[in-house]
Amino acid sequence: MLDLIVRNANLPDGRRGHDIAVQDGRVKELARAIGARARKEIDAAGCLVTPSFVDSHFHMDSALSYGRPRVNRSGTLLEGIQLWGELKPQLTVESIQARARKLCQWAIARGTLAIRSHVDVGDPQMLAVQALLAIRTEFKPFLDLQLVAFPQDGYFRLPANRDNMVRALDMGVDVVGGIPHFERSMAAGAESVAALCELAARRGLMVDLHCDESDDPLSRHIETLAFQAQRLGLQGRVTGSHLTSMHSMDNYYVSKLIPLMAEAGVHAVANPLINITLQGRHDTYPKRRGMTRVKELMQAGVNVAFGHDCVMDPWYPLGSHDMLEVAHMGLHVAQMTGTDEMQRLFDAVTLNGARALGLEGYGLEPGCFADLVVLQAGDPVEALRLKPARLFVIRRGEVIAETAAVESRLNLGGQCLSVDFRHEGGSAA
Repeated sequence: MLDLIVRNANLPDGRRGHDIAVQDGRVKELARAIGARARKEIDAAGCLVTPSFVDSHFHMDSALSYGRPRVNRSGTLLEGIQLWGELKPQLTVESIQARARKLCQWAIARGTLAIRSHVDVGDPQMLAVQALLAIRTEFKPFLDLQLVAFPQDGYFRLPANRDNMVRALDMGVDVVGGIPHFERSMAAGAESVAALCELAARRGLMVDLHCDESDDPLSRHIETLAFQAQRLGLQGRVTGSHLTSMHSMDNYYVSKLIPLMAEAGVHAVANPLINITLQGRHDTYPKRRGMTRVKELMQAGVNVAFGHDCVMDPWYPLGSHDMLEVAHMGLHVAQMTGTDEMQRLFDAVTLNGARALGLEGYGLEPGCFADLVVLQAGDPVEALRLKPARLFVIRRGEVIAETAAVESRLNLGGQCLSVDFRHEGGSAA
């Protein structure tokens, strides 16, 4: 007797009508018409079943703090950082935990069961670190929360951050973070990249730097990050997040930069919702899009993942932590509307994110953890189009969230009709 069978599932790679058998929290078998019985069966009825969504870049310590102590009037990155600095003296462990707990509940309901969250280490009391370490433990049965030690005010620019970084890592934070473009000079930024990568190499940790989150085409710390990844043997363990300066760089320089990133095995994380909101604020017209060169990076073999980045905080007043909304926006901004391109952007919030975070046991193949989402859509492109209900969210083979199927009923001239926004035969037909 199996623990769970999800029957009649469509899979992200195009396979249709498959059953997924689960035993002891892992996928045991994936095939058509599995004859075994299970304690619980779910009929997907031709709906898409995918591995859970992954948010590769988020700030949980600031989430849901919008309006405290005031709103970001200019809408810029720098005013957001200033606002966060004004809020920090008012923070408590309990207030951070309350907001983070609600955000985790939103994420689970949306089928996001892995989040990499940056946590500010600029507070000598380490309140945010304490709070999110406790949230990581509390939600461990339900989602994977990976924490990045993030010196929001600069690794060198705020001298205490060098000691605070070590303290945070000693407390159990998972990843080394940084923000080189916020240092006092370009040279100091490059020095911070080297120092942070060396710290990660000594400790055997991954690196994820806010890198070149700027409209300045001369902000080129991603080149330094790629160099340091190779120098220190960190290939595959280094992520450059945001990389928005690449939208302003000339094509000749980018033609050199992207192959360097691919050679160094650097992951790239774009945050479509926030990148297009914060960037280009000083432009009149034409206005720059703000998001990094997702299509070109993917074409060169760089692993590109997406993050939500912010939800109702000093930088962004909206959001519900829906990774399909993130991918939907990324599709439009990157102008990736080909069928294969849209599939790759679905991967940016699933498989690619898992690769960037180094998640073990992620996927749908036998032996992988049974962390699954059943969507009210037939395939990935339809899921991107509709951002549909998550009918079931499954963690280690247990259903942890359910949403009723959405159905609209029309009354047209006395004739009652049910409206289904799905496209028969799949959205690529």
